[in-house]
Amino acid sequence: MKVVIQRVRSAQVAIDEKVVGQIEQGLLVLVGFEEADTQEDIDWVVAKTVNLRIFNDDKGVMNCSLLETGGSLLVVSQFTLHASTKKGNRPSYIQAAKPEIAIPLYEKCILAFEWALQKPIQTGQFGADMQVTLVNYGPVTILIDSKNKI
Repeated sequence: MKVVIQRVRSAQVAIDEKVVGQIEQGLLVLVGFEEADTQEDIDWVVAKTVNLRIFNDDKGVMNCSLLETGGSLLVVSQFTLHASTKKGNRPSYIQAAKPEIAIPLYEKCILAFEWALQKPIQTGQFGADMQVTLVNYGPVTILIDSKNKI
């Protein structure tokens, strides 16, 4: 499981020019799954994400987490995070989980984030042609791969 975490002042996702998810200050999380991902990967990534100390404290130091700030969360599926660009110029997505595996993982991921934050989160729509707009705050962008825990 790979995620791109972006600290944002605001973010939204639209489908056919209709906004389906929108947040103010918080995190935009792009998430991609591979076939070998499990609930353990989801739980680890969710815990790591909500506890990352990437929000400023009262002294302007990145020392607070999303849990501590009460910020919002927008989660968007993105299979292209598993693109392989080793050979040629056309990325291969063979590592990305097929929809029959990725959709249940995405739904479990959403539930895990909601449980961790104890509130509903905003999402995109799996497999849709989405337009994501954000104001990256910092900028702060973090990459996490659940296969690189150590």
